[in-house]
Amino acid sequence: MNQYLVEIDVMPHDALLDPQGKAVLTGLARLDLSDVVDVRVGKHIRLHLQASNASDAESMAHKACQELLANPVMESYTLSVCELL
Repeated sequence: MNQYLVEIDVMPHDALLDPQGKAVLTGLARLDLSDVVDVRVGKHIRLHLQASNASDAESMAHKACQELLANPVMESYTLSVCELL
C-alpha cells in the first residue's frame, strides 16, 4: 500500500449567499481594504490515506466528499491527489 495526500477544497455554490464571506468583506472594508470586491469562504481539508494506487485514493476521496465532507445541494468540491514518498 502506498500513502497519499489528498487536498480538498469545498466552496459554497456561486448562486448561494455566503454570509461568512460577506462578514469578511465588511471586516476588510473596515480595515481600509475596500478594493476587495467579493469574498467566498469555504473549507480546506487534507486527508492522509493508504491505497493501492492514485486512482483508488482519488475514488476514496470522492466518496468521502460525496457522503460526508461536502453538501452537494449547497457546496461543490475539488480535490488533488499526491503520492507521499
